[in-house]
Amino acid sequence: MRKKTATRRITLPDPKYNDVLVSKFINSVLKRGKKHLARSIVYDAFAIAEQRGKNSGLEVFRKAINNVKPVLEIRARRVGGATYQIPTEVRPDRSIALAIRWLIAYASERKDKSMSLKLAAEFVAASNNEGNAVKKKEDTHKMAEANKAFAHFKW
Repeated sequence: MRKKTATRRITLPDPKYNDVLVSKFINSVLKRGKKHLARSIVYDAFAIAEQRGKNSGLEVFRKAINNVKPVLEIRARRVGGATYQIPTEVRPDRSIALAIRWLIAYASERKDKSMSLKLAAEFVAASNNEGNAVKKKEDTHKMAEANKAFAHFKW
């Protein structure tokens, strides 16, 4: 091989919960380098989710992430002029990244006053196995199941 593979950067845990997953989530919410604002949005969302849910905000968040994490996804692959949708298993780090991305995307689409309220609503919905982020995961799994016939094209 000519080029080196990129080394994985270690994400430091966040200061309040001392959790790497929360830190990754904060980094995904972050816009224009305003980390303090991103932290306050996420921590407020945890507080609101704790009020709405039965468990602590962190537990609601973890359950939401676990319910949104996809196991399978489809990848396009060209074989002899035709493009096939091939179901593949998702690496653990990618499944977490997708879950975070979907939670933020569908939270921002919600009709609510602030981003922290939107995130809290999405966390509570996802922890109860409902909401748009969970629907996205189920749709992805359905697509993978429907294209199971092309699994032998996997590389």
